[in-house]
Amino acid sequence: MKINCIIVDDEPIARKGITEYISDIDFLELKGQGENALVANALLSNEDIDLVFLDIQMPKMTGIEFLKTLKNPPMVVFTTAYSDYALQSYELDVLDYLVKPISFERFLKACNKAKELFVLKKQGTNALKTEEYFFIRCKERFEKIIYNELLYVEAMENYVIFHTTKEKFISYLTFKAVESYLPANKFLKVHKSYIVAISKIESLSGDDIIIKDASLPIGRTLKEEVINKLVASKLLKR
Repeated sequence: MKINCIIVDDEPIARKGITEYISDIDFLELKGQGENALVANALLSNEDIDLVFLDIQMPKMTGIEFLKTLKNPPMVVFTTAYSDYALQSYELDVLDYLVKPISFERFLKACNKAKELFVLKKQGTNALKTEEYFFIRCKERFEKIIYNELLYVEAMENYVIFHTTKEKFISYLTFKAVESYLPANKFLKVHKSYIVAISKIESLSGDDIIIKDASLPIGRTLKEEVINKLVASKLLKR
């Protein structure tokens, strides 16, 4: 299974280096490269792209500005000479942030993360919604997460914590990716940092949802959607 990728960087030397790295990784397939966001936009329109290696400081439009224009962006790894944008990049749910000069070891680590997320997404669209469990990577192991045991999911910087009835598991994933493969009929995003299992909600208290011993905030922009979903699920009456 190949991950289709592109390189977007205004520096020819940087593009050449990343191209060489990609050629050494068997699960990556380079579909194109360009020097600015306009070229990137054309590539994304003409190809089925899974991963973008994206520079930040580019002419006409920065990588961050370009990413904000995409409605359903692919996985993104920023490749930049500046460390100043790291926090802003994670708020955009980028997969990783690589600061030049980039070592092959660090590049491979980002690509392995992309591969794990790619597999999870494929599972999410093809199988997870009909199965009773799924797997996540925790350090050096893959842990089975059973849907009926999952209480809620919590975002913590560039990690995600899966709180279950038995224990909690921490995985190096983006929150956006987790949201995309959890079944919408069983799970509900209630806050920018929390997704809850609808069947595990015990009560609502003000602007909080109570699950077991946890009190989880409901985001202001999500409150109406949360209430409507709970009403539709017959867990709440207006």
